[in-house]
Amino acid sequence: MLAIATALFAIDVVFQRIPRGLTVVACVVVAVAAAAYGLVRRGAVRIIALAVAVLLLAAAVTLVFVEGNPKADVLIAAGVVATLAAGRQAFKVHVRWPQARRPAHAVLFYNPLSGGGKAERFALAEQARRRGIEPIELKRGDDLERLVRDAVKRGADALAMAGGDGSQAIVAMVAAEHDLPYACIPSGTRNHFALDLGVDRDDVVGALDAFIEGGERRVDLAEVNGRVFVNNVSLGLYADAVQRPGYRGAKLRTLLDTVPETLGPDATPPSLLWDSPAGEESAVAILVSNNPYRLGRLIGSGTRPRLDQALLGIAVLAPVRPAHEGAARHRLAMQQWTATEFEMRADQRTPAGIDGEAIELDPPLRFRIRPGALRVRIAPGHPGASPSAIEPAKPTKVFPALARIALRRAPAEQPDGR
Repeated sequence: MLAIATALFAIDVVFQRIPRGLTVVACVVVAVAAAAYGLVRRGAVRIIALAVAVLLLAAAVTLVFVEGNPKADVLIAAGVVATLAAGRQAFKVHVRWPQARRPAHAVLFYNPLSGGGKAERFALAEQARRRGIEPIELKRGDDLERLVRDAVKRGADALAMAGGDGSQAIVAMVAAEHDLPYACIPSGTRNHFALDLGVDRDDVVGALDAFIEGGERRVDLAEVNGRVFVNNVSLGLYADAVQRPGYRGAKLRTLLDTVPETLGPDATPPSLLWDSPAGEESAVAILVSNNPYRLGRLIGSGTRPRLDQALLGIAVLAPVRPAHEGAARHRLAMQQWTATEFEMRADQRTPAGIDGEAIELDPPLRFRIRPGALRVRIAPGHPGASPSAIEPAKPTKVFPALARIALRRAPAEQPDGR
């Protein structure tokens, strides 16, 4: 109801502002084009193009708020915010997975520096001991994989990791090898894996209850050249930026400095190749993920609705094939598909970002999915599924989905579980 009312009101306001409204739209369109032009270039050209974009956006804002009707704009903005809040609440998910037996000797590995020191701030080691979980602190220079394998040899029958997603992958790999239950404790910076598993990222201590009275589910793992990853492997643009020494201290600046080398007019042609039904393909940026992400969509963008589809998600930013032989490739387009295996060729060692960590891989790069490889424990108070698990994949399906919820019917898309 909020969405329909806001849309009708916005349409009425737009018609009242013709032709001023068209001028605002034109300013925004030209500003976006100027920004896109500047991002792939360097020096004075970049500065001028970005300055033009900023000035045009400022002009658009001025036309809207100074010469327009500020009260109407505030009402539209409030309607949009309220609609999104109501929709998010309507699609909120909470899955109760079958309760599992409490382990006798659970071990928690934690990085005290991860996430700005969350483990220390929440007294995670002490909270683990209270629950009968053995805490092991990672110190500088420690080999995490060796520590985990040693714990298994000592009789650990459940493993948990409090740290970044790169560390989560190591502990998950060992847990899968020994078919041990695993818990993801969200004490990293972004905790992408925790989000898509259905772990409440704001409840670091509560995640430990996964071993006390939590439910259990199985999810997939993925690997590249034998190395396990829980989220994704990035190649090309982002991977090149991650490799640079200044990335950790200035991520956005480093990424912007990398764009012209990859997408600019003097960019080196991509060396990563693979075979498709249409022939040999190449791309300037590749993302291979453990189950497919929703990318470039308004609903659930940047999340994976499920982690048990037994599929790799493959997304590439690639040059559009020319209409005829010899024509230049200027446009780039996003392509997405799924597969159980994927292989890429290269003529040299390839920079990669694996779960956000910079490494180099020897070609060829062989990806594969490992269906249901990992037993995951989820605390009973946590969502238990991705925030986009029951959100429709397309905006056109939002209203039918909301109607089903309003009529107290099950959503068309829902995770397995109770």
